[in-house]
Amino acid sequence: MMTTPRTGHPGLIDLRPQTRRDFTSPPTRAVDWRQCSEIARAHGRTFFLASRFLPSDRRRAIHAIYAYCRIADDIADRSTDIVTAARTLDAWERQLDEPTDPIAVAFAAVRARHNVPRAAARELLAGVRMDLAPSRFVTWDDLRLYCYRVAGTVGLMAAPILGCRDDAALPHAVDLGIAMQLTNILRDIGEDARRGRLYLPLEDLAAFDCNPEEIVRGRPSGRFADLLAFEIARARALYADARRGLPALSPSGRLTAMAGSELYAAILTRIEEMDYDVLDTRAHVSTRRKLRALPGIATTFARLSWSTSTRSRF
Repeated sequence: MMTTPRTGHPGLIDLRPQTRRDFTSPPTRAVDWRQCSEIARAHGRTFFLASRFLPSDRRRAIHAIYAYCRIADDIADRSTDIVTAARTLDAWERQLDEPTDPIAVAFAAVRARHNVPRAAARELLAGVRMDLAPSRFVTWDDLRLYCYRVAGTVGLMAAPILGCRDDAALPHAVDLGIAMQLTNILRDIGEDARRGRLYLPLEDLAAFDCNPEEIVRGRPSGRFADLLAFEIARARALYADARRGLPALSPSGRLTAMAGSELYAAILTRIEEMDYDVLDTRAHVSTRRKLRALPGIATTFARLSWSTSTRSRF
């Protein structure tokens, strides 16, 4: 579940009608890189900022991946008709094999050039379909599977763009996607509750004496703050696991992944600063705060790069 604003963005194609995308028009095979970039800019600001560290061709490629995934997510999130949304998702999946939509054509070009696994895109769509009729997750393993499908797969698709040179590092790319998705879930508890949704594992709620229905009603019981602290610790452990895969990336890919993960993990710190008031306030990290964090990220990048190059020489 990629979270999105509920209004359009000036100068950008309005994504609200994406559940009615027309896939029946004559094929043009046109690649709309600009629209891919605009979607990434409007709906993934941290992602877009981190992508600035990539060379232009790879930046364009990762924007195309984001745009394809973003549209799939919007089809599920913005539809009130499950049957129509399911059919539209089926049509969007067929664009993997016979692309005619400009964004799907761009995604196909990226897959061909960078060997991006199509299976990961299909797995993502399977995860998005889980949101058509959302149900509660009983255990962390249940939620982890959902997070893998909707976000860990994005890590797998992004890895070739980031210059991954070792398949052994791919599980760490999955860890990063799962960490970011869990961060999304914690940030959006209030918004999801107002839509009748709750993603946190029921076994975790029970461990902290939290009634799920009271959370959905916006009046949490039990040790709700302790529950969030527990989930934040879990997310941070996933970010730490993800960092173990950084040496396998190209220098620009390493810096991009570091910036994306560090800036996104700052949402967790913001939740703590808000005293865990996620039901009434959506945790937000300002652009100024993100920019202030970049020098520290650059220093860590330089240290890691020096360490990696030293190990490779000896």
